[in-house]
Amino acid sequence: MLVLPQPEDLHSLVLRIDFSNDTAWAEPSAALASEGASLVSEPRFAGLTVQALVNADAEAGEDDKLTYVFLADATTMTDDEHPLLAIDLYDEPGRVSRVPPRRYADVSANLSIANMDFQEFADAADSSGVYRGFE
Repeated sequence: MLVLPQPEDLHSLVLRIDFSNDTAWAEPSAALASEGASLVSEPRFAGLTVQALVNADAEAGEDDKLTYVFLADATTMTDDEHPLLAIDLYDEPGRVSRVPPRRYADVSANLSIANMDFQEFADAADSSGVYRGFE
């Protein structure tokens, strides 16, 4: 059974699942660390899929459940904006949206205190599926 790490209190979990380019990871990880992200960069999570995360969370005990998680995947490493893959694990398990590191703090803060729902950010994503702020 896959056990997901727990983020620090009122912080969001960012799991690195692509280990193809440490240099590409340096910029977004520094930006995310400065915003208080609970960064986990462990090769055991390499290639983890959305479905595997949904399944792991569904199997977790009540105290270990997450409501959302951010992944640093291949797109994060190769796209100039380094967008994270945000995954809903609560209302619509498996629903995804992308969040650039410059928008991470807004999304993370609002989700961590349940001020807003994942759906609100995902619905505000542009046609490419990236949340760039509310208009």
